Formats: sequence, structure tokens, C-alpha cells
Amino acid sequence: MLGYPHAMLISDELGTLPDADVVRLAQQGRELAFRELVRRYERPVFSLVFRMVRDRELAEDLAQDAFIKVLNHIDRYSPEFKFSSWLFKIANNVAIDHLRRRRIDTISIDGSPHAASASEIEASTLDIGSDQENALDEMEAKELGSAIEQAIARLRPEYRSCIMLRHVEGRSYEEIAATLDLPLGTVKTYIHRARHELREALEPLRQ
Repeated sequence: MLGYPHAMLISDELGTLPDADVVRLAQQGRELAFRELVRRYERPVFSLVFRMVRDRELAEDLAQDAFIKVLNHIDRYSPEFKFSSWLFKIANNVAIDHLRRRRIDTISIDGSPHAASASEIEASTLDIGSDQENALDEMEAKELGSAIEQAIARLRPEYRSCIMLRHVEGRSYEEIAATLDLPLGTVKTYIHRARHELREALEPLRQ
């Protein structure tokens, strides 16, 4: 046990514990522990979902659905995996399921309060090659952000998830594989194909 009697568990004490200990308490049915997990991750989960569906009210609903799924299945969580990866995988699946059902194919990079700005995106250039980097450097930040937004909007949801996790969340290939429950090779393939499609979409801007 963690040495925290049920009657003494308060939010301040929970706030000092690592995820693994808070999850363990949540698995024991401690409501305060689950609330602490929500407090820690509600903003990044909302941000991830918002970038996928581009609708604040809808993103709030889907983020809530994701946390409900986490609560209902928290007993299935295995501590050998990072809790955040397990949580983001559930949130991503909720968003993608919605996109597939509704055939929504839009996204916003700079619409999220937690998303990278156009200038930040310009600086990163989405790692789509040195030639493309030179071309992107010549664009105005606003034009670049709009062009990338439109290009990503046309990607398949699976490609979109990988690109967002890689270039907006800054996650490693291994973390993306864990989050999306995909083989590492598949993640690399999706990102490679997504970059290829983005290069083609942005090519007219070089002219």
C-alpha cells in the first residue's frame, strides 16, 4: 500500500504522487485519484481531440467520452506502459472513430490554444526535407500556416494522428507507436507517406 489512508487522501497529497501511484489508487476505486488524473490530463487530451475535430464543443464532448472510457477500463491498465500513452491512445481512438463515422475531414493547427503557432510550425518545417525547408522559409508565416492546415486536413485520419503527435506534440516514434497501438514500422511508414503528400500539396507554393 502507499501509506495514504482513505480518510487522509486529499487533492494536495495526490498532486505530489507520480502517475503510477495515482492510477493504482484510482484502480482501488478512489474517486479523488481519478479526479486527479483528469486534472493532470484534461487539457492535453482536449487539445489532441480539438486538433482532430476542429470544433470546441465537440472536442469537449469527445474528451469527456475518452475519460469515461478510461474510468470504465482503468482496471485493464498495465503499469508496464506509460499511463499518458495509454490515455492518449484512447482519446485518439475516440476522435478517429468520430471522424470515420461522420466523415469529417478537417483539422486546425493554429485554432487550438495549445497548438503550435504558424511561426513555430515554420521553424520546424515539419521535417519534410531540406529542399522543402528552403521553400518554406521564404513564405510568410500566415500563408504557411494556412497552407499546412489545408494540407493536413486532406490526410487520412491515421496519417493525421501520426503527424500531429510527431510535429505538434513532439513525440518520438516509439511514443507514437505506443499511443496509437501501432507497430513502429507502421508509424514510420504513415509519417513518411504523410510527408510525401504534404510535399506534393505544398509544391505549388514554391512556384
